[in-house]
Amino acid sequence: MTRLLVVVVLVCGVSGPAFAQGAIGKLAQVAGKANTAKGLSDQIKDLVVTEQEEKDMGATISARLREKYGVVQSAPVHKYVSLVGRVLAGTSTRPNLAWTFIVLDTDGVNAFAAPGGFIHITRGALALIQNEAELAGVLGHEIVHVTEKHTLNAIKKAKVQGAAAEAVTRSEVLEYLIDRAYENLLENQYDRGDETGSDQVGIRMANGVGYAPSGLGSFLTRLSERNKDLKEPSGVFASHPDTKARVDRLTKQIASEKLTAAATIAARYTATISYTPVAVTSVVAGEGAASLAGATPAKTPPAAKSKFGLGGLSSKLGIEKTNTGTVASAGSRGVNPDRDAKGGSNSRGVAVTLMPAEIAAFRKGIAG
Repeated sequence: MTRLLVVVVLVCGVSGPAFAQGAIGKLAQVAGKANTAKGLSDQIKDLVVTEQEEKDMGATISARLREKYGVVQSAPVHKYVSLVGRVLAGTSTRPNLAWTFIVLDTDGVNAFAAPGGFIHITRGALALIQNEAELAGVLGHEIVHVTEKHTLNAIKKAKVQGAAAEAVTRSEVLEYLIDRAYENLLENQYDRGDETGSDQVGIRMANGVGYAPSGLGSFLTRLSERNKDLKEPSGVFASHPDTKARVDRLTKQIASEKLTAAATIAARYTATISYTPVAVTSVVAGEGAASLAGATPAKTPPAAKSKFGLGGLSSKLGIEKTNTGTVASAGSRGVNPDRDAKGGSNSRGVAVTLMPAEIAAFRKGIAG
């Protein structure tokens, strides 16, 4: 019997802007004619995004994130993170997505879930994490954002100022969704219900494959201690309520649902991940970021070109166009060291090939 080959391709060997244009080109092929009866707000509300469109949107957003932060050029690191992620995603409600796990090259502690199965975690987050159960907690949370389509749903629920009477094409609607989704990811703009739901389902998934469900809470407690002197939330989970209340909620869930898995797997984690945490006050700011001292924002790099022409639509609606450097003025958004952290210069993806037997053996190793 022929063995099934599972290939996880981390946007291999393609630069950010070029890849973004390719994905947008795919979206343009399915773009419809102008809808003269509905404005942008109504079209977004009524839009049914196909799975292929979702994947192409996610690929474009991923390219922008890779361009902003760079990619860690280590196959072993990517393979290890992909194995943890694939074990979890395989038990999710959307196991057949082409799940892609990417390690971004920045000291900032962050994670991003782009539509279509593109999960990103930073080198800084891996440095702060101490074992596999904590990594599973973070990845599980991000996976649920994708399976429940939280990013797309949040945009569809939001109001678009000045768009009530504007007629736009389907391609422009999709381009708008891409820009807003990228902005929402950088700003961690999920509502409390989506965040709480991702916590709850994420630790159930982790527990289900054998990881200690307390891993996410342990990571959050350490992250809170790291950021205790910041005046504003920073980076991953920045939009969440008080960390203590959140960890308490997780602890109660673990008890009430009798989530009793116990594996933390610290040795296997440290055998592959050896990054050193960087204090939040020592994270170097990238271009366009406001410093902790309140420096004037630097000039930002240009955005990846788009075939959808949203620049004109944005001007018409009074919407600021996003780019790979920042979403809006860093000064007006406040200091956010993890979001605005300097990234690496290499945005090329790293290809990882996983055999079903490898995934099965890795999962067996969780239970010992």
